[in-house]
This record gives sequence, C-alpha cells and structure tokens, in this order.
Amino acid sequence: RWTSGRMSNAKNLFGLGISLYFWGLMDLTTTVLSGSARPLTEGQEDNLSYKLHQRMKRSWVWNQFFVLEEYTGTDPLYVGKLHSDMDRGDGSIKYILSGEGAGIVFTIDDTTGDIHAIQRLDREERSQYTLRAQALDRRTGRPMEPESEFIIKIQDINDNEPKFLDGPYVASVPEMSPVGTSVIQVTATDADDPTYGNSARVVYSILQGQPYFSVDSRTGLIRTALMNMDREAKEYYEVIIQAKDMGGQLGGLAGTTTVNITLSDVNDNPPRFPQKHYQMSVLESAPVSSTVGRVVAKDLDEGINAEMKYSLVDGDGLDVFDINTDPNYQVGIITVRKPLSFESKKSYTLKVEGANPHLEMRFLNLGPFRDTTTVHISVEDVDEPPVFEPSIYFVEVPENVEIGTTIQIISAKDPDVTNNSIRYSIDRSSDPGRFFYVDITSGALMTARPLDREDISWHNITVLAMELNNPSQVGSVSVTVKVLDVNDNAPEFSRFYEAFVCENAKAGQLIQTVSAIDRDDPQEGQHFYYSLLPEAANNPNFTLRDNQDNTAWILTRRSGFRQHEQNTFYLPILISDNGRPVLSSTGTLTVHVCSCDDEGLVMSCNAEAYVLPVSLSRGALIAILACIFVLLVLVLLILSMRRQRKQPYIIDEEENIHENIVRYDDEGGGEEDTEAFDIAAMWNPREAQLVVKNRQDMLPEIESLSRYVPQACVMDNNVHNYVLAKLYEADMDLWAPPFDSLQTYMFEGNGSVAESLSSLQSVTTDSDQSYDYLTDWGPRFKKLAEMYGATDSSGALW
Repeated sequence: RWTSGRMSNAKNLFGLGISLYFWGLMDLTTTVLSGSARPLTEGQEDNLSYKLHQRMKRSWVWNQFFVLEEYTGTDPLYVGKLHSDMDRGDGSIKYILSGEGAGIVFTIDDTTGDIHAIQRLDREERSQYTLRAQALDRRTGRPMEPESEFIIKIQDINDNEPKFLDGPYVASVPEMSPVGTSVIQVTATDADDPTYGNSARVVYSILQGQPYFSVDSRTGLIRTALMNMDREAKEYYEVIIQAKDMGGQLGGLAGTTTVNITLSDVNDNPPRFPQKHYQMSVLESAPVSSTVGRVVAKDLDEGINAEMKYSLVDGDGLDVFDINTDPNYQVGIITVRKPLSFESKKSYTLKVEGANPHLEMRFLNLGPFRDTTTVHISVEDVDEPPVFEPSIYFVEVPENVEIGTTIQIISAKDPDVTNNSIRYSIDRSSDPGRFFYVDITSGALMTARPLDREDISWHNITVLAMELNNPSQVGSVSVTVKVLDVNDNAPEFSRFYEAFVCENAKAGQLIQTVSAIDRDDPQEGQHFYYSLLPEAANNPNFTLRDNQDNTAWILTRRSGFRQHEQNTFYLPILISDNGRPVLSSTGTLTVHVCSCDDEGLVMSCNAEAYVLPVSLSRGALIAILACIFVLLVLVLLILSMRRQRKQPYIIDEEENIHENIVRYDDEGGGEEDTEAFDIAAMWNPREAQLVVKNRQDMLPEIESLSRYVPQACVMDNNVHNYVLAKLYEADMDLWAPPFDSLQTYMFEGNGSVAESLSSLQSVTTDSDQSYDYLTDWGPRFKKLAEMYGATDSSGALW
C-alpha cells in the first residue's frame, strides 16, 4: 500500500497513463473499420439475426482491459472505451454493459462508451471481472452489433505485507545441543501476485534472539547458534523473526512473528546430598514398615533426568531398616524392617546412596551421577506391654478333666528394664461360656466348668497380661485348647425304627435292619455290638443277628403270626460300643403285625400294643389313668387356694392410707449377724465337710453345696480349685440358697453410729425439711403431699 501523498499521486498518474494507452489502441482500431452506422430495415434485421448465429467477423477489435488496484482518487477511475464503427458520434448508438460487477463496480457512458470503476479494487479479493458489451440503436432498441465478452484484469501493486499465519510459534530444543541444530521452520505468506514483480518475494531475518539462534533467510528455518546452552542457566528464549517482501529491498513491506523456544532438559547434572550427616530417632515400639525419616538428594535436572534411586550400602542396621524411593517427591523414606528393642540395641548407623537411574553416555564425563550420606538412628525407650513366651499356646485336655485342674502355666514378662509385676486375666469375649480361669499372679490356666468335646471340641481363648504399675500396658496371647475325646456317650439308634411283619411271614425272614450312632469319636473307630435284652433273648417270635459291620438284622423266629391275637410287639435291643469303659443303651423296635396280600404288600395293621416281656391288663391301665386324674384335681385345688391367699389387699380410695402401713423391723443383721454364713468354710476348705454349722434363724431347705464338691477337690490346698467348683455348682443349681457364699454388710444395725436409715418414722422427728414441693408434682404424688406436705388442717396427722 502507498503510505505517502507522492506515492498516491504516482499511482494515479500511472493508472491514468495505462488507461490512455488502451483507449488510444481502441480508438485506433475502430477508425480502421469500414462502414458507417445507419438504421437497419426489417429485412436487414432478419438477415443480421441469421448472421449472428453464424461465426461472422465482428466489428469489435478488443478483448481485455487492465486497471490498477487500490485507486484512492476522488473521481471514478477510467478503465477504457467501447466504440463501434457504426457510431458516427451523433448519439444514435447506445452502449450497454452487463456481467460481473456491471452497474456496481463498473459503469459505462451509454453515449461515449467510456468505462469507469466506481469502487475501490483489490486484486487480493478479486483478480479479474468478465463483462459483456452491446451496441443498440437508441431509437429502436435493436442491436447494432452482436454482444461481445471482454475481461477487466486488476493489476497488482505491493499493498500486502507478509503474514505468519501460524504464529506465534512454540518450539523446544535440548539443552547443550551443538551449533546448527534445527529448532523450527517458520513460514510467511504474501497475498500479492507472485508472478508480477517482487511483491511476493519474502526474505527472513532475526530481530531478537541473537547470538543464541539464527534463521535461514530463504527457508525460515531457525537453528541454534551458540554452544553449551544450559537449561539450568536460562530455560526460555523469545525470538522475533521478520519476513520482508520485495526481496528485502528498501520500500518492501514487512511482518514479524514471535517464536518461544524452551530448552528441554538432559541429564547433565549429578545428584548431591545437601547434608552429609542426618540424625534421626525412632520409638522401639514403632511397627514394621513405619517411617523413621527422609533423606533427599538435590538434582538440578527435571523429569526423568531427576529421578532418584536410594539404597542402603553400608552400616550396622542393614537388616533392621529399609529405604524406599518416593516417586512423586524423589525422596528416600527410611522404614523399620524388623521390630526394634531399646534393651538390645540403642542406636544404628546407615550409609545411604542416591543415584540417577537414567544416564546419558555423552555426559558421563560430568559424573559420577551418585552421592552418599550418613544417617544415625537412635532408638528411644518406651513402656512396652508384657511379652508372652512362647507367643502361642496349644493345650490338649481330656473332656472328663475335673473342675479346677491346671492345664497350662501361662508365662509373660515385662521387656522393659524396670521389669514390672504381671497380672493375668482372660478376655471374656474369647471365652463367653467361662470354661476357664487363670490365676491372677501365677498365670495358671484352670478349668472352671466341665468340658464336653461333643458340644465344643476346640476353645480359642485370649489370655491378657497387664503391668501392675501401668494398667494401660496390656499384652495378649492366644491359647488353643483341644478337648480330647473320652468314651462318655452310649450308642443309640440312628433313628426311630418301626417294622412290619406279615401274618403269612415265614421263619427266618428279615423284617428290619438297624444301625446305631455314637457321639464319641474314638481313635480306633466306631464299632457297635447288638443283642437282645436277657428277658427278651428267648422270646419265640423274633431273633437278632449282629452283622459285625455296625448293623444288625431282625429276623422272624417262627411263622403263623395272627393279627387278632397280637398285632404289635416291642423288641428291646441292647447296643454296646468298643470304648473304655464300655457303654451301652437300649433301643426298642416296634413291630406291627399286618395283613398282607399274596405278594407281601401290607394291606392293614392294628395299633393294639403288646409289650415284651411284660404286659398290662386293661383294668390296670384304667386304674392308673384314674389315679392320674385324681392327682391333677388335687393340684388344681391347691393352686386355687394359694391364689386366693395371695390376693393383694385392696385399699379403698376413701380410707386413710395411714391405716394400711405395714411395719417391718427386720433390717438385716449387718456385721453382727454371724449366722448368715460360715466363714470357716472359706478359711479352711478341709473342715468344710467335717463341721456343718446350720443357721439358727432359719432352716435351709437344701444342704450346703459343699456336698457336691468332689472330695479330692475339697481336700486340695488350692483355694482356687475349691472356689471354682463351688461357683459352678451354685450357677447350675438355680434353687439353692447361697448359705456358703461370702456376704459383706456395711454395719447399719443396732449400735451403729449412723443409727437406722429407715424413713418410716422420720415424720415424728423435729426435722425442718419442707415437702411442700410435692403438691406441684401432679396427681400421682397427691397422697405423699397430704402425708408430708403443708396442710391447712390443725388436727393430728394420725
């Protein structure tokens, strides 16, 4: 574009000269054409129309005009002139312009044929226009010449500067790159006509960014121009590139762009520990994998080039501590690998190494890419809970062990230097049935209830050990108790057996196969023996055969059973096991005599029973039922009388409540009552059975529970065994009064300093306490308010 008035004037003069040149050429052409312009007759018009469809020689000699773009004058820009040899200059010819831009961009003088541009032309928007011209008779409107097409071309001037369409640019290049390393190529575009002059010829140069970078003037390729550019010294560079047209000559237009270049990192800096000595401390109670401390080696690089790998290379704690690398922060985390003990070792020394795992061969001469530091770790003493030795217990106990028997000694000790005393207990959540008891001082584990392998074969209990001086320090150990089997369960039928025998059964016919089960589990396996009871062994009806495989057959001994004579038999069978001692039980097989068809299928059976070998007559059975009925009537009568005797006394609301006070003078004997229990039984268990001192104030319905305690347990010197046995017996017998229990009373009876604590006679005292607030407590406390509260009556209270 022109930027000065002189350049604008020159452009106008240049455009005017070009227009005059083409106008003279058009005028010269039209003057050499023969013929004159005159109106056409009707026949001539038809002949002309016919000739127009043929390729006839035109009287027009032109086909294109040229005009400069960016005309800035005030008058319309003259483009050219249309002229026909039929035009005699008398205005009889009318020129018409049509096509692209006709009437909008270009106009024509219909008399002279002069073409002007009335709008500003820009070659970059449109480089040419195609129009059509025609000469008409002004009077008749008939065409004087055939319509002809021509082109107006817009001639380019240097009015567009080069532009970087993709700018600004972002690029990166590794640091320490050699000189001449390619960075990025920039490209500028000039909208001017590249085929006309040097308006679109672009030359590149660098305005900012030297001496670090250079640019190729022809291709726009940016390269490094300085050696050993260090990212750690300067990372970002802003480079400005200029593109100038006209081949870079004076007067050319220029455009610029910015290229932001970043030096990418390479591993050219070794890691270094800022501290050569670290001091850390850790509690001896720190769990395994807990963090002791952190070390860090600084690396000026970044990303993968700054990654670290920490390791323990030397020291006396290589098997006690470990070190891991945090991938996010590149620090070394020292952790506990094994349990610590202040009493065993109080301090450790470690040598830690930090190294780069990713190395570049061309920078190895800058190494070594590793560094070391020393870490001193002090172990601090803490009050630790007791420790059990061993850490787990396994005990096997027969299920018939006596209550109070010591089955295992649990041992724990305080690992601290103070070595505090230990107190033992059982975690009751692990022993909800309270089958075991542990001595608080010795750690002796004893049975507190009978064990039954058939109910619970394994017990997993937790024994706690607590320091006497610091109850918060509690250790625990798992004790697994396996209850060993003892032959204490007799075998029995596996189910209820009921057999049927046909009336036409033959002797020796199998009517039932029986089997038994035993809750015990002997090591040599189960083996059962079957036989009939002695009183039924010689019965004439059935016999038993032991198959020696824990089953037995029931066979008929005769034939000819009759349903009307006897339709049901009860056969008692003795079942014995192979345990020590041998246990046995009796099972009864019910055999029904049934009517069968020829194929042996049961048709009908009666239910009248016949017991082998003892039977009852019908009269005896009726007598027994009558006795039972009489007893039931007597029981109901007694219960009815007791219910009437226990009916509460109904107080009439109109009566004075004071008349219904029942006085009790028995408040308990307190410490002076020595008849409520026998303390000697607690002091000397040996004499508990020898001297039985009964209460004098009441007669016990049941004798002392000491009679239930085995003699061996009572005569034992261990008081714990005796107490545990007595406690179990008392828990099992819900109806036994606790005569042998230890009862403690705060002294409150006669002679007590506190005197009586009863409030029944407090109303007769001279107490100044007021009970007027009872009137505000509602209807439920109306009677109390009348008894103790203020009253308007001046009469006596009773």
